[in-house]
Amino acid sequence: MTSAVCTLFEGGYHYGVAALANSLHRAGFRGSVYAGHRGPLPPWASDGRACAVEGWTAAVAVRAGDGPQITFLPLSTPHHLTNHKPEFLLRLLDGPARNADALFYVDPDICVTAPWRFFEDWVSCGVAVCEDVNSPLPENHPRRVGWRRYYEARGVALRFRMREYVNGGFIGIHPGHRAFLEGWKDALTLMEDEIGSLAAASVAQGRSYRSTGFAACFDRTDQDALNVAIEASTLPISVIGQEAMAFKPGAALVPHALGVGKPWQRNYVRAALRGELPRTVDKAFWEHAGSPFAAHAPMRVALKRLELMAGSAIGRLTRRA
Repeated sequence: MTSAVCTLFEGGYHYGVAALANSLHRAGFRGSVYAGHRGPLPPWASDGRACAVEGWTAAVAVRAGDGPQITFLPLSTPHHLTNHKPEFLLRLLDGPARNADALFYVDPDICVTAPWRFFEDWVSCGVAVCEDVNSPLPENHPRRVGWRRYYEARGVALRFRMREYVNGGFIGIHPGHRAFLEGWKDALTLMEDEIGSLAAASVAQGRSYRSTGFAACFDRTDQDALNVAIEASTLPISVIGQEAMAFKPGAALVPHALGVGKPWQRNYVRAALRGELPRTVDKAFWEHAGSPFAAHAPMRVALKRLELMAGSAIGRLTRRA
């Protein structure tokens, strides 16, 4: 199977892009990585070369050692990048990823920690998604009722399919399920009337935004739209529980650093003294932060790994006390 992976980033999230690419390589991924970005290229990509990519101008390709090639694709969308995900995926399917057997979107604050073969098996089961930390939402949860009323008034019928509320940071799809991405994009477009602008998003680095809609049902823009797309679709959905993103104990597949305090920003000793222990995603990030894409100096990686160990030790002592 030929797979492609994509992500979207701006600002300091380039550190996450490097760690994500490194984790993919260690997992056995050997396909293409596409990184849509707003703003300049990261410093560690300064030796990239211009390349021709269908549908884009000014694309730059970067390869390090035997790692995958990352193709940086500049974006000019006025939307917040979290709300640009389905449109970006569709552009890739129409252009550079048109020959891929599977296409995956992965947020740049995620690392892949399972063998890549698993992901290719997973996407054959249906649209691959992960349960969110705020799940479940039963059939008549006010947020689901809010979506139902809002979209049905706009000609989109929704039907309850599962209790799980899924996270917008990861999705795997094969080209035959393209209609699902179109439904996700349409759900965001229709949502814009309620939230005011797709430049808004209640995420880290988000523009001004407040929860809105019946029972605040549009609290997580792209993520809510993704769950709406599931209810609007008849395509098979393959969801793995909260353990997939390390939101609860179990086999973590794609540990996800939710909210503020990304792994490249945290001081683990100070956090441990406040009672905040290193997370699975912190350990995964610094395990994959070194190579082949070196976004950090080797000494910084070594020191952060020691800091992680110290934070874990403080946590154990605190718990015993």
